[in-house]
Amino acid sequence: MEIRRELFSEHELASLPELAQEIERQQLFAVYSAPEALFTEQHGVNPNLPALLAETQTLNARQLKLSLGHYQPGFDFTELKVTLEQHPVKLVVENDQTPDCGSLSLLSAFFHEAENNCLPVRMTFDMANWQWVGQDALAAAEHLARHVSYVHVKAAPLGHSGWRAIALAKGGNWRDLLARLPQEAPRGLEFPLQGDDLEEMTRHYVNLLRAE
Repeated sequence: MEIRRELFSEHELASLPELAQEIERQQLFAVYSAPEALFTEQHGVNPNLPALLAETQTLNARQLKLSLGHYQPGFDFTELKVTLEQHPVKLVVENDQTPDCGSLSLLSAFFHEAENNCLPVRMTFDMANWQWVGQDALAAAEHLARHVSYVHVKAAPLGHSGWRAIALAKGGNWRDLLARLPQEAPRGLEFPLQGDDLEEMTRHYVNLLRAE
């Protein structure tokens, strides 16, 4: 399950240890998602990263998910690598919906250099966010699949007010896209669930993904 930091008040963040216990009791595992970028507009590492890693560890989540932000090729990864190696938490970077920071070229450059520098960071591949930035998700999968350790599953048609996330059954090439990504990577549903029985609806989509 994915725990989204933006849904917590500052007061509620103090309850992360109790939430961690409940997740363990339910025999689940968590990814902690923070609405922040790894790199600031000044091309430096987010100064909140150590605190976010600590929160992730408190939650006993396996991964901390951030967007890439304003990465600049040629960045010296030395200090970032030390910070990440001090925590058992795995950092994953997601392709977001911003043309400046979510493009295939920038993400490819980052993961190429991260790999060359043995930086312990992997990718969250959001299947539909490529449409927000006007790029081909299948091409992105071909270039980035080896870096992917978590997949955000959703479809997104273009409507009068722009792109919007919808359920898989109404989507297009999501099966072809999943087939190009690592089959062992956990998959998270990221679209609105609608219906009278949300538990049954959730079970339906979980089973649909398990069949792929």
